[in-house]
Amino acid sequence: MTIKNAQARSSLALLIEEKLGYAMIKQPKAAIQSEDRRFASTPNPNQNQFIVRSEHGVLKRALKRNQLQRIAQQRNIESIMGMSLTLCPDVTSRGRPDPDWLEHFIALAEDIANSAMQKLWAKILVGESISPGTFSIKSLQTLKQMTQKEADALQRCASLCGYLEKEDSYLILLGFYKKPSLFDLLRKGAKESLNLAQAGLSFPHILTLMDINLIYRQEIESANLQKGQSMTLAYQGKHLSIEANSNDLVLSYYKLTQTGDELKKLINTPVNKTYRQLLGKALEEEFTLTWES
Repeated sequence: MTIKNAQARSSLALLIEEKLGYAMIKQPKAAIQSEDRRFASTPNPNQNQFIVRSEHGVLKRALKRNQLQRIAQQRNIESIMGMSLTLCPDVTSRGRPDPDWLEHFIALAEDIANSAMQKLWAKILVGESISPGTFSIKSLQTLKQMTQKEADALQRCASLCGYLEKEDSYLILLGFYKKPSLFDLLRKGAKESLNLAQAGLSFPHILTLMDINLIYRQEIESANLQKGQSMTLAYQGKHLSIEANSNDLVLSYYKLTQTGDELKKLINTPVNKTYRQLLGKALEEEFTLTWES
């Protein structure tokens, strides 16, 4: 056995002992061979070679494992609630969270052991305590089931999202096109698209967010913008005004779902600098972009 294999097995053994409450030891070869003879005529190379080292029966061992699990869950929920008090601003609350919502929250959050994820759950509790109804149970369930890959995609997405106040929703601008003139139907309308991968959000990331229902699957288009009309988006403390310089301009974008909107509120990141540059370059010929703090 190599040193690396020995380290891996030692680490695994410690993990198992932590979760079971008991160490596991290798069975004597005679016991393994006896077990093989009971069930097969030839030795089974995959036969379990390890057993729990304990004088206690299975029931008592199960009760101990359950106790260890409950202790870990209690520590997790206490950590999350402690973080929530640390993060909570001194503002006026609009009421108490719904009791059923709170029970769902505790049941879902008590298994969250990662400190970064615990902070997100703490932010949820703060948001719901200040303004009940901010986070749906569906959003809690989505966050609970989210993998590290999906969480990374959401993090990348968050820095590209602009907040559209009139719809109370977040979106990611993709570009625009200009509708052909009625007097020149054969002329192809001007079109500009952003390469989001250059800003860190690849197409696989987008598909991942679509698969977990955080982004709508189809691109969405704005209404026709005429010369002088504008759209305003908020990017973490900065406002972007996009004013059309000519007629019949249509902006295209990805729109976050309700669940996506709710989870985006947990991630406060400034606008991606590369995305800001790409946006300016793509829109500069047909729009006037103004950034204000």
